[in-house]
Amino acid sequence: MTYKTPARFLALLAFFCGMAAIGYGQEEEKPPSWWDTWELNGFYELRGGYRTRNDPFEKDMSIMETRLQLDATNYTDWADFKVKGDILGDLVLEEAEFDLREANIFTRPTDYMDLKIGRQILTWGTGDLIFINDLFPKDYQSFFIGRDTEYLKAPSDAGKVSFFNELANVDFVYTPQFDPDRFVTGERLSYWNGNMQSLAGRNAIVRTDKPDRWFRDDEFAVRVYKNIDNYEYALYGYWGYWKSPGGQTAGPVPQATFPDLNVYGASVRGNVGKGIGNIEFGYYESADDQSGTNPLVNNSELRFLVGYSQEIGRDFTAGVQYYVEHMINYGNYLESLPSGPARDRDRSLLTLRLTKLFLNQTLTCSVFTFWSPTDKDAYIRPNINYKVTDDMAVELGANIFFGDYPNTTFGQLENNSNIYTAIRYTF
Repeated sequence: MTYKTPARFLALLAFFCGMAAIGYGQEEEKPPSWWDTWELNGFYELRGGYRTRNDPFEKDMSIMETRLQLDATNYTDWADFKVKGDILGDLVLEEAEFDLREANIFTRPTDYMDLKIGRQILTWGTGDLIFINDLFPKDYQSFFIGRDTEYLKAPSDAGKVSFFNELANVDFVYTPQFDPDRFVTGERLSYWNGNMQSLAGRNAIVRTDKPDRWFRDDEFAVRVYKNIDNYEYALYGYWGYWKSPGGQTAGPVPQATFPDLNVYGASVRGNVGKGIGNIEFGYYESADDQSGTNPLVNNSELRFLVGYSQEIGRDFTAGVQYYVEHMINYGNYLESLPSGPARDRDRSLLTLRLTKLFLNQTLTCSVFTFWSPTDKDAYIRPNINYKVTDDMAVELGANIFFGDYPNTTFGQLENNSNIYTAIRYTF
């Protein structure tokens, strides 16, 4: 959630300024109060980037912002408290905002149970930048414009309970109000608009009809996992909604919708030769259209991933993945398609990650490549990060999109290709 109203922004800013002042002026002979035991960390960052292609629907600046992150933690005998947030000045959207990343309480009431309640970053699954059974919100806008990779994971307002025993470990997550992805809307990135049958951006901002009733439009997720002979086996379940729009309303002014979605999956990860291998599977049951005859709702799908990573040299690692999406009831989909280009029954995707460390591991050079032989499009993410000192780092990177067709996943983003740079001071 981002806060843009002045009252909330000033209140939260005052809170974190208060956190920064903790610890000054206390007398040595007095025992520290609860407020005195907070630890404050964070960073200050400048980040800017420009498009490498002309986009008639967006600004030339892809990203231009200043960011202050403050991270306050407190550890007590019975619970841990954490509050993390970003104060952001954004020149692309010409606004200031506060993004509350985390605000939660973690406690361990018994030796076999953990409990975390509040805003938190959640993740599970085995994919590298590919998510099958991880149905927690993602921020794809941040990912595509060149923010740090940590911002790909958006926060959830949820409660997480974990149970541990010899038979198996269980994680259960309940989100009382639906948390969608931060998806491409046209404000920052242009996209393929199926209703217009053309590319669009700031001229056609995506409007949504989002489920937002507390304790009614909720989400449930569960993971059961166990380590056996250095292999981790897991089963997953999710009951909620498509995280990015998976349908739209009928009528002259359609709105993007989030139809009901159930996901059932499994994964295994462990040693394979000199590296680490993983396999993951998921069945996406589109509960609002199980027959696949409604053109306004996504069809059900089967998703499959196999991956492998290994150190191939000193401070040099490589990872590859093969991913497939298989649409169920494809014949019904074709018959109900009103107009425009049709999806393939199967979409395949290959990824390659290369990472090399230099200068006593202070210089990191990496590239991550997505390539779809079925969609005939690609996405390349080169990045160079250099730690000037223990507290300061500089970064140079790019997001490069290619595609033969304007309606595919990466082809529609071709005009959003950009190069960016950043400097970050950590404290």
